[in-house]
Amino acid sequence: MAEALISVLLEQLASIIHQQVQQQVKLVVDVKKEVANLNDNFRAIKAVLKDAEERQVKEDSVKQWLDKLRDVSNEMEDVLDDWNTEILRLQIEKQEKGGNTLDTTKKKVCLCIPAAFFCSGQVSRVIFRRDIAINIKDLNERLATIAKMRQDFNFQYTKGGTEHIERQKTTSFVDQTFGRVDEKELLVGKLLSESNPEVQSPLVIPIVGMGGIGKTTLSQLAYNDEKVKANFKIRIWVCVSDPFDELNIAKAIIVALDGNVNSLSNDLEAFFQCVHKSIEGKKFLLVLDDVWNQDYKKWEQLKLPLQNGAVGSKIIVTTRKEEVARMMGAPDNTINLKVLSDENCWSLFARIAFTNRNQDECKTLEPIGKEIVKKCKGLPLVAKTLGGLMLCKKTKKEWQDVLSSEIWELHTMEQQVFQPLLLSYYDLTPMIKRCLLYCVTFPKDHVIKKKVLIELWMSQGFIGSVENKEKTMIDIGESYFDDLVMRSFFQNFKEDKFGNIKQCQMHDIVHDFLQYLTENECLIVEFKGGEERIELPNKLGHLTIMFAPEGRFPLSFDHCQRLRTITTFNCKITSLSRELILQSKCVRTLNLSRNDIEEVPDEVGVLVHLRYLDLSENERLQKLPDSLCNLVNLQTLRVDWCQELEKLPEAMGKLISLQHLYAKGCRRLKKLPDKKLPEAMGKLTSLQHLHAQGVSGLRLPKSIARLKSLRTLDLESVVIEGSGDEEGLRLSDLRDLDELQGELEIKLVGELKESAASDAEKAKLVNKKHLLHLRLWFYRGERDQSSIQEAVLNALQPNSNLESLEIEGYGGSTLYYPNWTSSLINLKSLTFSRCDVWKYVPLSVLGYLGSLETLRFEGMEQVKKVGFEYSLDHQVILFPNLKQLQFFEMREWEEWDHDENDATSSSPTCFMPRLSTLSITYCKKLKTLPDFLPRKTPLLQNLIIRLCDILSQSCKDRQGPEWSKISHIPNITIGWKTVQKDGVWIEQED
Repeated sequence: MAEALISVLLEQLASIIHQQVQQQVKLVVDVKKEVANLNDNFRAIKAVLKDAEERQVKEDSVKQWLDKLRDVSNEMEDVLDDWNTEILRLQIEKQEKGGNTLDTTKKKVCLCIPAAFFCSGQVSRVIFRRDIAINIKDLNERLATIAKMRQDFNFQYTKGGTEHIERQKTTSFVDQTFGRVDEKELLVGKLLSESNPEVQSPLVIPIVGMGGIGKTTLSQLAYNDEKVKANFKIRIWVCVSDPFDELNIAKAIIVALDGNVNSLSNDLEAFFQCVHKSIEGKKFLLVLDDVWNQDYKKWEQLKLPLQNGAVGSKIIVTTRKEEVARMMGAPDNTINLKVLSDENCWSLFARIAFTNRNQDECKTLEPIGKEIVKKCKGLPLVAKTLGGLMLCKKTKKEWQDVLSSEIWELHTMEQQVFQPLLLSYYDLTPMIKRCLLYCVTFPKDHVIKKKVLIELWMSQGFIGSVENKEKTMIDIGESYFDDLVMRSFFQNFKEDKFGNIKQCQMHDIVHDFLQYLTENECLIVEFKGGEERIELPNKLGHLTIMFAPEGRFPLSFDHCQRLRTITTFNCKITSLSRELILQSKCVRTLNLSRNDIEEVPDEVGVLVHLRYLDLSENERLQKLPDSLCNLVNLQTLRVDWCQELEKLPEAMGKLISLQHLYAKGCRRLKKLPDKKLPEAMGKLTSLQHLHAQGVSGLRLPKSIARLKSLRTLDLESVVIEGSGDEEGLRLSDLRDLDELQGELEIKLVGELKESAASDAEKAKLVNKKHLLHLRLWFYRGERDQSSIQEAVLNALQPNSNLESLEIEGYGGSTLYYPNWTSSLINLKSLTFSRCDVWKYVPLSVLGYLGSLETLRFEGMEQVKKVGFEYSLDHQVILFPNLKQLQFFEMREWEEWDHDENDATSSSPTCFMPRLSTLSITYCKKLKTLPDFLPRKTPLLQNLIIRLCDILSQSCKDRQGPEWSKISHIPNITIGWKTVQKDGVWIEQED
């Protein structure tokens, strides 16, 4: 970790020297010489750091030397950051005085003093800068001593620094079922077996085994088995971990049952009563993953309300402890998971390590690989980790070096599984090492959101400078994340609707490993009730607080001078003291989300190093102090779901480093008289991402159009004033925002004026080549605006790179699809929603979109026919890559319109050859299925027909007039009807 920090400091010092030469300005008195000395000392130390960081595991003296180096380096980073902050403040002052905006895109640190500064009479600042010079000199003396001490250890020198490993295009998303086929069948058999009515339900099935052996994976395989899903309509997964919290488990069960926990007090009895009632008479499968607690009273208390479920309900419990399985009273049903055989370990390892290698390479490396696999000791996690490591190794020598590593000789490690993790850790670049270690600030089993994680890395300075102007720090962070994914440090991935990873988790063993490496720097404090006095280490860098009770912030930081991170999870903190803020002056990351904070003290403005501030889900928070705008280094501000927050500070233009602003679900923002964000936001020249979903009626100021660096506009309601409102953002104001990327939603609100089409053309969506996902929403007013809407839609032609398009509320009647549809050669997903004027849907017009994979029509309430005009006199493939075709809530739809002759003859037209899923939901008047299903969709695997009364009857009991068309499809779901229960209409299987 020291290696990465020193790399950053060397980069900063290089910037200082660059500024001196480039701008011909004088440094603070006596600093020029110190900068040169610092540069020499850091470079001398950096040359031995790779060897030192590997030796610290087994040599305590080396570890102490590295600790001293980290202390000095951290202090130096703070000093340089102080100076950079002063430079930013000068830029803001010049802006406010009407001067030209200074370039804020230069290197991070500039230790120069503008000549004009000395004419300003600001004596206090001169003193402050002289203090910086004194601190640099003092730190340099300490650093020189440390640099000299390195000679006592006979370190191996690294020439040219640490080599950056070339990232592979593929990752280690592999099937983890190697060697677990028998265990899976055993578990599924237990789940599907009929329960003895005389035995108390639910039946508990414990899975016991050591960490990393695959208990959770086995449970997931059974949980997602099709037969199991068919047998248990209610399935609930709860990560338990330690401590065993019955209240949180009960909450998770209620939420999984689509219950609302907000109406319940935090009384345990109330939650148990709710669980008891929610599962009454229902057969359920509950997984309690990673249970440690052996307190029978707690288990019995939780089990009692679960006994109200139907006979046949089952509970899977995964645990490392035999005592837990016995305590739960299920010795006969326990599955003791054994280690994998060498053969199965090899299969898992080779599947990853030999990705994208030719046969000759595999044959050469296989003997070494099989010796490496013997080090796995039968643990799947280790096999995956080593596979990810060897994927990056190209030569036979590199493979042999891993096999011969001294790491395998360590016997003092807390767990043997740490050995391969250490190998993978040491193989990372210095920057990525820091990023990985920071993940220990999350609790075990925490769901880590990728975007949040990258912003946290940025806040700590873990992402280096961006040399490629086409890339941002977020882009670099994503490459770091991908590297860690490839090496199996993350697992349990979830993707967004576009197939990109949005969240993940860490295995417990990986978390333990990171805690081992950061034991003196990172600390997780858990409050367990009652008065607790906790002493924090003086050199603590990152603090995580869990389960803090209602009241004031529970800790003091008066001894923690270098605290960089304060983050809370599952806490109920209501207030922050002035003293607490003043004790946290070095903090870069402050996460106080999901508390009950009512007010942020004005003193928050002194946290000049702060880069990341998260106040999300503090529902009582009504305002942010104006002093917040003094945080000139702030990069990320999150106030999502602060539902009482009324406005953002007017002076936000001072936050010239702000890149990410999140204000989702701040519903009271819409109650302001003008419903507009501050006009000063136009000065946020660094802003790249603006998120405010769930803020209905929010208006964007025209000044937003000046933010040419803006990449994301993720807003819920009024994105564009379609009426041409002079005060709000117009379509034409998007013309210069060519860096927009990801997803954009344009909502045209109010009745469109004649000028709307001209504005739409000026928006130049066709130039926004990074925009991949577009949603266009048209307002349906009282007047007929079909011709204007057609003109506007045609003018909003996107770039051909677009991957998904959704059009909602479109009222054009003579033109069904925009005239630029055929240009979307990369379009994968297309949705039409609430286009109520349409009475007919011509499908074949879209058949030439060669990349299209998903096509959906939703809420088209006037449509009576859907047309398949596919009869042609030449060979053609329509919808060549379409995999999913969906129809939802088309209440008047009665029939398919197609050429009957073509449906029965040998047509040269190939139609939807790759269609795998056809879904028809809530189309009550539809009478038939299309005739092309038996002949032209050979890959069709899934047919879903729900809430389609007439069509369901035509296929009922595997007979009827329509059954012959679909009898060849493997997976068919037919049924579901709406019934009234307790005064509410709900869906129920037919």
